[in-house]
Amino acid sequence: MAKKLERIAESYKVSPGRKFRVASCDPADTGGLDISKKQANAMLAAGVVKLADLQTRLYAQDCRSLLVVLQAMDAAGKDSTIKHVMSGINPQGCQVVAFKAPSAHELDHDFLWRCSRELPERGRIGIFNRSHYEEVLVVRVHPKLLRGQRLPPVLVGKDIWRERYESINDFERHLARNGTRIVKFFLNVSKEEQRKRFLARLDEPEKNWKFSVDDVENREYWNDYMRAYEDAISATSTEWAPWYAVPADHKWFTRLIVEQVIVATLEKLGLEYPKVDAERKKELAKARKALEKEKARSLR
Repeated sequence: MAKKLERIAESYKVSPGRKFRVASCDPADTGGLDISKKQANAMLAAGVVKLADLQTRLYAQDCRSLLVVLQAMDAAGKDSTIKHVMSGINPQGCQVVAFKAPSAHELDHDFLWRCSRELPERGRIGIFNRSHYEEVLVVRVHPKLLRGQRLPPVLVGKDIWRERYESINDFERHLARNGTRIVKFFLNVSKEEQRKRFLARLDEPEKNWKFSVDDVENREYWNDYMRAYEDAISATSTEWAPWYAVPADHKWFTRLIVEQVIVATLEKLGLEYPKVDAERKKELAKARKALEKEKARSLR
């Protein structure tokens, strides 16, 4: 089953240079995986154990980091995916950053600045709930946001989105060259499933806080967003920072695929615990003797 899941997960990878089309991806797809909810939960739990071990090795080695980027339409399941997939991770080695609308201070810098400040340190896993890709998605769909960035007019031309894709690719390649592995997920939820999830938020008082009228208004721009996602993913899925277009109508399946890709990505890094040299072993042996003597004295 593990091998099958690995093959299914890889099938959602957007190959570099490939023209990505949302219409070619079924949001309700489960990759032919016909399992019960109980089996899905068991597989997820097993993956969490494996992920926790890999994260510990990453932290101990302290020379690489992993950046996980999650992008999606509202109600696609970004928050719940983070919650379930990273449930067994030591908080000391993981950081989650949710990017909202930029502040006035952030707008006084280039569009990559606020994300670059939140990059994971060596030995850590960083998760971006939304990211620098907002600058070629929501900003593209709503041009008034671009005007609010106060760029010199001469720099805002017909090529601005292509130029931003180039800047993003350069930024991510720089990170990869310095030890940060990047993996990006587009959680592909259908418009109908989003509608159902919005209604569920309205029906359950404890979820009302998650609902915003803006979410409904954004549904009017659905096709514009899909085109923006297609262009951005096509232009920025690279060998050093690949995109995965993951079906998101079934949350159990989304979580399994995201977890599988993260585990596989970490496994490829060849993570090992630091080796202890001869001098260090002598120090440890000396420490052991001291502790054993302390115990012996207490028994007299």
